[in-house]
Amino acid sequence: MRETALSESRPLQWLLIGAAVAFLALFLVLPLAAVFVEALRKGIEPLLASYTDEDTVAAVYLTLIVAAITVPLNLVFGVAAAWAIAKFEFRGKSLLISLIDLPFSVSPVVSGLTFVLLFGAKGVFGPLLDAWDIKIIFAVPGIVLATIFVTFPFIARELIPLMQEQGTAEEEAALTLGASGFRTFMTVTLPNVRWALLYGVLLCNARAMGEFGAVSVVSGHIRGLTNTMPLQVEILYNEYNFVGAFAVAALLAGLALVTLAAKSLLEWRHAEGLSTGRRH
Repeated sequence: MRETALSESRPLQWLLIGAAVAFLALFLVLPLAAVFVEALRKGIEPLLASYTDEDTVAAVYLTLIVAAITVPLNLVFGVAAAWAIAKFEFRGKSLLISLIDLPFSVSPVVSGLTFVLLFGAKGVFGPLLDAWDIKIIFAVPGIVLATIFVTFPFIARELIPLMQEQGTAEEEAALTLGASGFRTFMTVTLPNVRWALLYGVLLCNARAMGEFGAVSVVSGHIRGLTNTMPLQVEILYNEYNFVGAFAVAALLAGLALVTLAAKSLLEWRHAEGLSTGRRH
């Protein structure tokens, strides 16, 4: 094989690969394996019994409900934002892109605190909400709002570069042939980005189920009502219920592994389309 300017000696290559593998094993694989080992430390029966606890069942149910609300809303927003940014020119476009990236630069705890300052009992809209007996903070709506905030960039950021790369030629051709705007979107635009859209949905769903910081601030940690799975892990661990804590953590880790497997499958089957979509 022809040597290039970036070629390195074989020993150095193996050294770099070994260092990368050792780092991944120490900081990723080993902690993940420890979660499953600790969950099974006392056997399978205590593990399964942990999943029948009422508070744990409620936490799992709430996590799935929040994800089921958050992901479709972010899907609609992500597609609409990406379509507007990639296909049209308008005043404030750069500002919109910056706002989409805002959750990446703001701490989730700070974002949760912001919702408390807006919708809490002493917040800006607190008295009005109290007069109408509407509860947002320390209730499910607050958890949904906080989760939407921290997850809404994922789908939009997967779609924007891909749509910009594709341009508007196909849409203009469809419109010239008499197709309506909606039909053009459904038959031309959406099929062209379907794999990147699914990839973004997977990432959004994984973050929604695993979010801790923002949800912790707005939830109030009410057992059986506002505890999601990450919060339930913290509570069980603080109560020295290690089997229960690691059982819920193992369930979260299992969901993460399923997401990772689906993500890897998408990258393998549709690598060209996804890599194009992630060129920034």
